[in-house]
Amino acid sequence: MDVNPGQLDALVAIADHGSFEAAARQLHITPSAVSQRVRALEAAAGQVLISRGTPCRPTPHGEWLVRLGRQTRFLYDEAAQALETAATVELHVAVNADSLAAWFRDVLAEAAAWEGTAIRLRVEDQGYSQDLLRRGDVLAAVTSDPAPVQGCTVDRLGALRYLPAAAPAVAERWRCGGSPDWAAMPAVIFNAKDDLQHEQLRRYGVEQGPPVVHQVPSSADFYAAVSLGLGWGMLPEPQAAADLTSGKLVRLSADVIDVPLYWQRWRLDSPRLAALTGAVRTAATRYLRRDGATDR
Repeated sequence: MDVNPGQLDALVAIADHGSFEAAARQLHITPSAVSQRVRALEAAAGQVLISRGTPCRPTPHGEWLVRLGRQTRFLYDEAAQALETAATVELHVAVNADSLAAWFRDVLAEAAAWEGTAIRLRVEDQGYSQDLLRRGDVLAAVTSDPAPVQGCTVDRLGALRYLPAAAPAVAERWRCGGSPDWAAMPAVIFNAKDDLQHEQLRRYGVEQGPPVVHQVPSSADFYAAVSLGLGWGMLPEPQAAADLTSGKLVRLSADVIDVPLYWQRWRLDSPRLAALTGAVRTAATRYLRRDGATDR
């Protein structure tokens, strides 16, 4: 199959913007030219690659070529920068919110020294970021799945440990016989996908959850809500360590939940992607649990 880079660019632009007209604006060509490129690519592939709807979406066969187009563009930009004909290379990365707050910032600190590199973060739950890899939306991702996406490599980073904690006033108010009253104490969750608090409650036979459950869908604000006494929550150990030591927060029990994390990246020979992987491994070694981690 002979693939033309311009045809791939047209396919990716439609996938990104949802229509032939928007793709044409992105590529600075006419909608007719976009249509011609896609038809030629479909003829070469022998498959329908775009579902002509509102919005337009790649078919399953088209998704493979969208990913190829994004990979090709990334490698082209990296080569062009090496030849001093391009100003910036973009690294699209998916990371879950807790990792971003608890340990991934060290990766950003290291990337700050890389000239001509733009980090494009997608914040997504670690259980769902594989989909971004499959579609080619990101080059690499922090995931909870050890099974590599086709075309990707996978490294085990360690486990992010979570501890049940609350503000001292909350812990004292909702104490029953020297132990937390798990069935009554208000809880804070991140979003509907967040099962950490319910997993902790099930350990104590609380199946329905407390009567008051707050939802705060931002990692920094979730932490602040627990610290301010809105309710208790499962907090990442690296994020909570200092406040637990100072007494601003109290640990409610000796229980822990270890969430295993993996680094998946496209199998590409890219110096920039290799540097990013090295920075991720270094930060993970510094903050994540290597021994005694229990997969959920």
